[in-house]
Amino acid sequence: MKEIHSYVFAFIPFIAWFISGCIKFAINSYKHGREAKKHIGNGGFPSTHTSVISSVAMLIGFTEGWDTPLFGLSVAVLFIIIIDATGVRRAVGENSRFINMLFMRDPGSEQVNLREKQGHSKTEVIGGLCVGTVVAWLASLWV
Repeated sequence: MKEIHSYVFAFIPFIAWFISGCIKFAINSYKHGREAKKHIGNGGFPSTHTSVISSVAMLIGFTEGWDTPLFGLSVAVLFIIIIDATGVRRAVGENSRFINMLFMRDPGSEQVNLREKQGHSKTEVIGGLCVGTVVAWLASLWV
């Protein structure tokens, strides 16, 4: 393995994170205009969490092989991220919406504004997979 090759695995997640974040901000800017900054954070298209981990998993597959134990481990971690994004974090967002509605109904309660956009839809996760895969493929051509 070349010296520069080993560093690619550390840099690729940052590149995927940056590209995914730029895409997400561009989409939010188109949808919400000047309010786009309020939508920065968890949730939205594409899933940045999925982009980050899939970029490493796919780079391992492209460079080390699809039948290696390391690729199998990276896919397992990728599944955990996807399950978390579409299940747990999505449920947190839905619960936040209900809690916000309850507090709005009670005029005497303190103002609570929990962030409702937490998880991802399947389309957002697939978008993250696509970004991560393309970034990894381009990186594999470079090394």
